[in-house]
Amino acid sequence: MASAEPQETLGTNVDMKADRNATLNAPVLTGNTIAGPIHISYVMPPGERRESIEKTGKHSEDDLMLQEFLTIHKSNMKEKAEHICDVKKKEKTHLKDIYVELFFTEGDIKGVNEEHESLQIDEAFKSKKQQERQINCNDIFSSLGQNTTKRKIVLTKGITGIGKTVSVHKFILDWAEGKANQDIDAMFLLPFREINLIKEEKISMHQFLSKFYPELKKIEKTNVYKKCNLAFIFDGLDESRLPLDFESEMVTDVDEKSTVDELFTSLIKGHLLPSALVWVTSRPAAANQIPSEYVDLFTEVQGFTDQQKEEYFRKRIKDESQASRIISHIKTSRSLYIMCHIPVFCWITAIVLLETLIENNTEDIPTTLTEMYIHFFLIQMNMKNRKHDAKVERNYTKLMDSDKTMVVKLAKLAFEQLKEEKTVFDEEELKKCGIDVSEDLTESTGMLTEIFKKEAGLHEVKAFCFVHLSVQEFLAALHVFLNYLNKNLEALQFFFEKPFFEKRDQRELRMLFRMAAKKLDLHNLLNNAVDKAIQSERGHLNLFLRFLLGLSLESNQKLLNGLFSKIKSRTESIAKVQEHIKQLLNHNISAEASVNLYYCLLELKDKSLHEEIQRYRSSGRNSGRELSASMCSVLTYLRLISEEVMDEFNIRTYNTSPENYMRLIPALRCCRKAILSGCNLTFECCESVASALQSPNSPLIELDMSHNNLQDSGVKLISDELKSQTCKLETLRLRACDLSEECCESVSSALQSSNSSLRELDMSYNNLHDSGVKLISDGLKSPNCKLQILKFTDCKLTAECCESVSSALQSSNSPLKELDMSFNNLQDSGVKLISDGLKSPNCKLEILRYLTDLCVPRVNNF
Repeated sequence: MASAEPQETLGTNVDMKADRNATLNAPVLTGNTIAGPIHISYVMPPGERRESIEKTGKHSEDDLMLQEFLTIHKSNMKEKAEHICDVKKKEKTHLKDIYVELFFTEGDIKGVNEEHESLQIDEAFKSKKQQERQINCNDIFSSLGQNTTKRKIVLTKGITGIGKTVSVHKFILDWAEGKANQDIDAMFLLPFREINLIKEEKISMHQFLSKFYPELKKIEKTNVYKKCNLAFIFDGLDESRLPLDFESEMVTDVDEKSTVDELFTSLIKGHLLPSALVWVTSRPAAANQIPSEYVDLFTEVQGFTDQQKEEYFRKRIKDESQASRIISHIKTSRSLYIMCHIPVFCWITAIVLLETLIENNTEDIPTTLTEMYIHFFLIQMNMKNRKHDAKVERNYTKLMDSDKTMVVKLAKLAFEQLKEEKTVFDEEELKKCGIDVSEDLTESTGMLTEIFKKEAGLHEVKAFCFVHLSVQEFLAALHVFLNYLNKNLEALQFFFEKPFFEKRDQRELRMLFRMAAKKLDLHNLLNNAVDKAIQSERGHLNLFLRFLLGLSLESNQKLLNGLFSKIKSRTESIAKVQEHIKQLLNHNISAEASVNLYYCLLELKDKSLHEEIQRYRSSGRNSGRELSASMCSVLTYLRLISEEVMDEFNIRTYNTSPENYMRLIPALRCCRKAILSGCNLTFECCESVASALQSPNSPLIELDMSHNNLQDSGVKLISDELKSQTCKLETLRLRACDLSEECCESVSSALQSSNSSLRELDMSYNNLHDSGVKLISDGLKSPNCKLQILKFTDCKLTAECCESVSSALQSSNSPLKELDMSFNNLQDSGVKLISDGLKSPNCKLEILRYLTDLCVPRVNNF
């Protein structure tokens, strides 16, 4: 048998890529004989990759190491994400047992730092138009779309305790359990509070990740960064101490050493691992550290709705009767019910109220924020008694005496770090406050296991933090009040002018402190603290201020009797502080500061402002006093959080100046009919109006903005929102708004949108001219148009536009039933054209107003 000649072997390489659910049209080879080995390599989910390796039976050592890493890593991530600490039960609780799904809304990074954090409980004060498309947590990355040419950067903001970190953990857990985002091979959770602990000046990306995930060290020689779809989640940008400079040198290789901040900015800019997905979370005040041009999707965590509040308590508290009692109590305290919009406050509230119900002491049930945290504080301290003495100490004085020394040290630490806006502390910072970290902190106080915890992410360094920022703020306020009682003015210099303390002679300084301390009244300290908090651009003192004011009440000091040696009534000082706050509310301070001061009054148990606003809300008018800008902000805020729907909101019934009307406009979100006519409004108000129109829960169906200088730019903004899926507006009146034909294209586009619900449009007394009406007439022909009433009185029209109007009337799609073209120079020729349109069998017009006495004979003949 003749042997066959060996054939020349030709190599063929096909490189194709499909990213995140995209469709791939792969080549098909038929009718060919292929000799030699075939290598097919593609990125796939880990489960499919393992199956592929097992089927082929041939795999490289790198493939095996990579697969082993992915399996171990996914298991580790599941373990990291699936439990949270339950301070009441002293054990870990599965996330799914208490998790209530939070929604994110898509927005615009512009103006991200324009809101005060502690007051962003709802969307009351947005000054920029926001796209409020709701996004499920697991859809964070898929919401980016399929454009593979762009980076994949998501930035999520939310106030402290709103659920950012828990949402991140739920996202990771669902991935690790195979329920979502299976096209991602590996996720890396990187909390900034742990990133801050990295001491190396230069480090590569691979070394950086290996510090958090040691399993990566075994696969250093593999190309995991090229073969796998990776997602990086940076949690808590607000806690970062990195000097972020997006103009610095860029890193392009995972083995290239650089500073940690340059690794982060290179990843965000897409120079390093350009195909990676990146999710960054942040408190609002710090979110603008990342320039908007590098963010592909900006989202905001919304917190709990009223329904979700109840869902959380019923999940958290298994006894239905207890859950119902707690929900009922929270609803009786408006301040507590509002605060329960924040998930972490629900957590603390559940712990405190459960304990109170067990004791069956209804008199001690907290009704203010400070009372709630004092009880939480006492419960934590009682953990030691339960552990070591098998009993609960009911005597608060004995309870506080037992751990007073450590509490004082912790309070000092909390305040010193809060001043620096720091939430994570190292051993050196603890030692400065007299805390010996070599001792067992749990044994020292009985509460530190829950209040204070070691961060376990980086094993090389010990780091500490309070269980939540609000706990740190409470203890910081405790420190300040203790030092006031002890007349330690040196510790309070933060609240006074610096020049007073800039003395070189220490003996002179101490003498001045002693002299000033004797004269320092409580109201001086508290008023200075109020002013200091208002001046804070980042709002980091707001919650602290509320706690400090709450601690000044005698009733709250009695709860902490073991700490306070000098408890006495300070009614006169409290009254002066209340008056100072009310005076500030009469001035033009920011909306956010205004609302925080309102809550400050509630912490002082001064309900006079609350009752005044309630009377105003119920009557629609203020009896006597004119509303200041700040009062308008508070009134609007309370309307929005009440979730009550007004039948009519007439802005002119509010006794305030036209300049303050802007602060009332966000209330459009909670009314069916809004009347803003004749209020000297300009196009600047249209962003707030547009935001209200597209708000998912807005019931607004009728809006009158007539006789305002809105101009074309303002109406274009409003028209854009008429196309929103969530907009329900049916009637829009824009009479005499200084409009021209330039806005008509936007209006026409809105009429043609399938989402538009508009039935009535009045654009009378604007210079629309013929060209503008022609554009709107085109919109009437759309099968999506629902407009039934259209008014063009005195719009500078002539016969030239009438052919377009007539054509629209003859369209089978036009639903128009009423048309008003009065006081326009249409002439006979124009009337004739419109009369021809009336003869069409498609015409549905029932009412026609454009006539003068001279026109009647012409129309009667049709």
